[in-house]
Amino acid sequence: MALVDPIPFDALDDELRLLLGPRVERLGYLGEFFQLAAHQPDALAGFIRFTESLKAALPWRLVEIAALTVATETENDYERVQHERLALKLGMSEEELGAVLAGEVVPPAFAPAEVATRALAMNCARRTGRDGDGLLVALRDATDQATAVGVLLVCSRYLAHANFVNTMGIGVPEGVARA
Repeated sequence: MALVDPIPFDALDDELRLLLGPRVERLGYLGEFFQLAAHQPDALAGFIRFTESLKAALPWRLVEIAALTVATETENDYERVQHERLALKLGMSEEELGAVLAGEVVPPAFAPAEVATRALAMNCARRTGRDGDGLLVALRDATDQATAVGVLLVCSRYLAHANFVNTMGIGVPEGVARA
């Protein structure tokens, strides 16, 4: 039993239906995270826009490495499974995905920015950013300031999601197989 009542897609406010409609159409369902977070419609809409703006601003591989690292470290299976599928769809190979999940994001198979992204994401998940300044500098030096800040925000986004999902006890949606 859910800790709060889920809000079905048809009962969402107009803005959330507009924001979530393409996702529901693509996946065939409205994820439990969205049904529960919809109790705060303005915040959820902002969270969706925040996520989409970061995805638009950053290379997809950095987003996926950060998302998969944080989801794995925080035991957020709901998000990990979604991002395994997405990473493969976007072009990550099975071997690369396996390496990310195993924590083996190392050169030469991965670019310096990808290695630095994984290190920063690990620090965020394990130490909530403490002593992460050198890792941020390494990512900045491998990319640029805007990308480094964007990746840090992506990590923060996935940590927020993990806190919500793990507190609510949300698992992998029924019928959704791992990639």
